[in-house]
Amino acid sequence: MLHKLFIIQIVALLFISCNRNPSQETYVYNEGEIFGTFYHIQYQFNKDIQTEIDQALKEVDWSLSTYKPASILSQINQNKTVELDSNFITVFMRGQEISKETNGAFDMTVASLVNTWGFGFKTLAFPDSSTIDSLMQFVGYRNIKLENNTIVKNNPNITIDASAIAKGYGVDVVANLLESKHISNYLIEIGGEIRLKGENPKHKKWTIGIDKPKDDIYNEDSEIQEIIALNHGAIATSGDYRQFYYKNGQKYSHTINPHTGYPVSHNILSTTVYSQDCASADAYATSFMVLELEETKDFSKKHPELGIYVIYAEDSLTNKIWVNNKFQSLILESE
Repeated sequence: MLHKLFIIQIVALLFISCNRNPSQETYVYNEGEIFGTFYHIQYQFNKDIQTEIDQALKEVDWSLSTYKPASILSQINQNKTVELDSNFITVFMRGQEISKETNGAFDMTVASLVNTWGFGFKTLAFPDSSTIDSLMQFVGYRNIKLENNTIVKNNPNITIDASAIAKGYGVDVVANLLESKHISNYLIEIGGEIRLKGENPKHKKWTIGIDKPKDDIYNEDSEIQEIIALNHGAIATSGDYRQFYYKNGQKYSHTINPHTGYPVSHNILSTTVYSQDCASADAYATSFMVLELEETKDFSKKHPELGIYVIYAEDSLTNKIWVNNKFQSLILESE
């Protein structure tokens, strides 16, 4: 749906710079590159399993990448006959569920719009209204479905982009791998999307910092807005202040509204979501960037299992916060 930039400052990763004592040697630290970004993973285990982690993530990438012409997703966009794998099916079905729940605020069929606005794997000219109008006929999650293990489109020009859920899903794949080895203390972060369990090397809850929204593409001037502490679950953040551009004095966000075809232009600056799985947190965070704040509040009432934290602009100088009860319980109180 969009190429999110990852707006969580991960306080938990500060442990990298700490000197380890013998009691911490069973914590393994891995880092690498995947999905066009970086990952950082720490887990308590008796051996290093980075090779297995890399293989699992490569399988997700080959399934869901919009940048690899031979990926399953790319072949579907090219209307080729391709055998779907479990990764694609899982992400597609969960994405469709969230599309329905959010009344299309999350919609993987916005790929053509994402590319046209210059945020996808193609960089095209700045679109005019007639171009957007012509593309809107190819947008709509109801126009695509899974049938007999095949993706069926109402129109062959429909293309899909799983960027707003794939990184979160990749985090879940690694978590499932660690869980299969009975690893109970871990933190997984891919491009700012996080899932964790248990305790950190200091035998405390993992702590995560949420960035204060600033127009800072290169993340050179980040500040912490809030710190949360938790020992299970997943966190994902979406915002309009890391991937955007200006044209004729107007800011254009990477978050595309599937209902209008245009980048979102309301006062929501960032949304952070807590969920049990990271794929859902990832997709919901994007959804709440599209929805108006009152719509997100209504959604929260129907889904109390989700923690939601929204930073929005009251005016050009003042930011405010709305947080639901679930997320409030995670916030680390100042000592």
